[in-house]
Amino acid sequence: MDKARERWPDAAGTELHQGDALAYLGETSTVFDAVFSVFGVAWFTDPGALLPAVHANLKPGGVFAFSQRPPVEGCYGCQASYIPRGPDEDPAIVKRWDYEPEIWCSLLKEYGFPEPTATVLPAPERDTRTTGTLLVRAVRGDRAQPVRVGKDLHAAVQVDVPADEKRGNRGRAGHSAGSRPGPQPPQDQ
Repeated sequence: MDKARERWPDAAGTELHQGDALAYLGETSTVFDAVFSVFGVAWFTDPGALLPAVHANLKPGGVFAFSQRPPVEGCYGCQASYIPRGPDEDPAIVKRWDYEPEIWCSLLKEYGFPEPTATVLPAPERDTRTTGTLLVRAVRGDRAQPVRVGKDLHAAVQVDVPADEKRGNRGRAGHSAGSRPGPQPPQDQ
């Protein structure tokens, strides 16, 4: 946060906040022009909880954009990883949600973003890494989303995330299989 304040000390109308994104979106009455996540909340939060919260806090025409690593082929939905800590501590458990670009687009449409785009940008040629970056952009439609409650969906206004899902959502994530809570993508893959 200090680096951001140093870099943009006079950015008119800019407020910086650090904390749990879902809690903040659930508590604020602010309507945003844009919400973005760079390898952050969009990767580490169940889209069934996140997308209604983002939609509710964006003005019509507002942009939701995020980036993250693309999914590992065959590993979709909620993935869990153990992140080593100290020698006398259990590892941190980190969950992340991995979907192919077209599945992200389908989920975003379901939650009121009518024309999302998603693409995988390749790693720079001069880089030793070979994994690209998934870049997703969606514009909120002009209608409010209805409150949706169901077995795998969360209410659009009140978003409750269990405390164990809020913990450990920082760090590098590995690749392992997991269950898929939240909205279910089409099964015709």
